[in-house]
Amino acid sequence: MQRISATHLHDRMTSENRPVLINALSEEAFEAKRIPGSINITEHNLECATNVIPDKDQDIVVYCANADCDASPKLAEKLTEMGYNNVWDFEEGLAGWRSEGYRLTGTDVS
Repeated sequence: MQRISATHLHDRMTSENRPVLINALSEEAFEAKRIPGSINITEHNLECATNVIPDKDQDIVVYCANADCDASPKLAEKLTEMGYNNVWDFEEGLAGWRSEGYRLTGTDVS
């Protein structure tokens, strides 16, 4: 599985070649805290991915809470099994994003 660092992801998010950024956590966790510009897809609503991301060659980055969380690698693997060709796991997740000093958004961000 391909992995991406916080710095590389930040650079990609501000470029013309911006990936689809997926938060793999529950809807409640997504509303509370997320990387700006991300969408929420979980294992439980995975079928919506084909509607939201019809291009199987689109760059996709999946993240969850931190390196100990297994939601994003599981979702990244399922997306790959569905035929998506360019899927990355941002392993450090929300914790890694914040530790690099990047902004989070949501109802539980101080």
